Amino acid sequence: MTKFTDSIKKPYVYTGGEYGVPTINTNADVRFCMCVSDSYEVGMSNLGVRILYYMFNSMQGVSCERCFAPWQDYANHLKSTNAPLCSLETGTPLVNFDFVGFSMQFEMCYSNFFYMLELANIPVQTAQRTSDHPFVVAGGPCAVNLEPLYKYLDFVFVGEGETVWTDIVNDYKRMKGNVDRQQFLQYLHQTYDCIYVPSLQGVEYQDGKVVSVGSKIVKRNVVADLNQAFTPNTQLVSNVELVHDRAVLELFRGCANGCRFCQAGFIYRPVRERTVDNAFSLCTQLLQNTGYDELSLNSLSTGDYSGLSQLLDKLLPYAKANNVQLNLPSLRVDTFKGDYASGNRKSSLTFAPEAGTQRLRDVINKNVTEEEILSAAASAFMQGYSSVKLYFMMGLPTETQEDIDGIYDLVVKIKSLYKKHKTSAKALRISVSCSTFIPKPFTPFQWEAFASRDYVTRNQRYLAEKFRQKGIAFSYNDYDVSLMEAILARGGRQIADALYLAYQKGSLFDAWSEHFCWENYRQAFEETGVDINAIVGKKGTSELLPWDYVDVGVQKLHFLCERNRAYALQTTPTCNQLCRACGLHKWGFCQTSHGNVSKEGK
Repeated sequence: MTKFTDSIKKPYVYTGGEYGVPTINTNADVRFCMCVSDSYEVGMSNLGVRILYYMFNSMQGVSCERCFAPWQDYANHLKSTNAPLCSLETGTPLVNFDFVGFSMQFEMCYSNFFYMLELANIPVQTAQRTSDHPFVVAGGPCAVNLEPLYKYLDFVFVGEGETVWTDIVNDYKRMKGNVDRQQFLQYLHQTYDCIYVPSLQGVEYQDGKVVSVGSKIVKRNVVADLNQAFTPNTQLVSNVELVHDRAVLELFRGCANGCRFCQAGFIYRPVRERTVDNAFSLCTQLLQNTGYDELSLNSLSTGDYSGLSQLLDKLLPYAKANNVQLNLPSLRVDTFKGDYASGNRKSSLTFAPEAGTQRLRDVINKNVTEEEILSAAASAFMQGYSSVKLYFMMGLPTETQEDIDGIYDLVVKIKSLYKKHKTSAKALRISVSCSTFIPKPFTPFQWEAFASRDYVTRNQRYLAEKFRQKGIAFSYNDYDVSLMEAILARGGRQIADALYLAYQKGSLFDAWSEHFCWENYRQAFEETGVDINAIVGKKGTSELLPWDYVDVGVQKLHFLCERNRAYALQTTPTCNQLCRACGLHKWGFCQTSHGNVSKEGK
């Protein structure tokens, strides 16, 4: 008989037992399974999942376990042994939990959502579930538009979960056994602003267009104070190397910069910072409780943390004494300072100019100049860095051939700086990545069209050849993958049947380029009558959008204003410099609502 360990390539990702797993109460009143529809190596790196996992397990009478999308070899093992998909901690079938919650971090993981439900023997459609089945719920950044999964989710949590989720779980604990499935969903729909129950929303379509988004406006939940919010001082230490295998601390949440292409910059507003003392205490506790020798200070733009210099003054000596490497990801070029790296091991630096010309950087409100980009690169080289990664986009609104050429020109200028400023004997390693711009919901560019196949592929080949001649590594996204992401991000209920059909045709692990199959989706859209051009094409600013029932705090009028400023080549200062009354000040959360409001914003 073949052993389990002989037939499965990575058996250790299905057995649990990691260092730091809390004691699981198998007799808990409420049992929650936290799921990520991606591999263990990816899902275990997610900070939001980690926070909620420890938070639920800290609640009296509540237990939380985990489950990740298994690779095909393990799925085949489950099917051959007639076994359901189970949790890691206690091997409990997912169907036996009260809640099965999916953290939707990336649209390309939707096919794995169907895969996990079927492996767990949970009916895929909400209409087929009974009192014997758990509530299938979702949250995460994709929750701002989960209309493509409307008939598969019982309810959706929109926003940050450290506060309201405890109330929902306690309500369920109190009501369990006294109300039926539909009554509890009705209660959530009426009680919680941040809860979206698709079956009760009343969204209507005609000829593929939204004509009504229903009567309820779903309001994103915002955690007011990170210093007071639940934050675990430990994390699980895996038995296998993860995608991001290190201790991680979130310095602050939100972003003040207002880059017009960036969905995260708007749906995580406003900026809420930890105090330096709070951040330092959590950093040292994380390192001591996990044994990691690497610490990442995470945020959307880490260099914007107002206390970064003070924190590093405390952390760098600690890191040196304990042989810990500090990582500062997501640095904007205008916030990079060479002394951030002082006394720390030099790894690769990542900068994201996003566009090759100043004109286009002004359009997208990147608010960095070429002089700042070159100065940051020179500073890095003088500090001993010899490896630089540069991120750009193509297909941005108003983009011209001059902007495409600007990408190449800027990279060559950065490369030429190395000889002049290098302090390392190593040869410069420079890599350039150019993704395709995707117009996402809740951005000033949400009405823009996704670029055509001809335009993108032609310019990808053009840049690839120019960089090849200079010996510079160049990578880019497959057009079909980017197209699919745009469809999922902008689509509504009209694509729900096609997504499940594509899964039935074999789509799985779409976030992994080697597994993605556009042909499955092309056929599914054709068979279900979906016009993808209508989804990814340019939208009228007066038409209803599938996500218009969600209020993220930033008003639609502000997005329109920023769109107009983009076409006028006008930049907008950061929220820290000037409040434009985007809408969050009315919620009482915005730290910049101190009277420094522009007349235009009013």
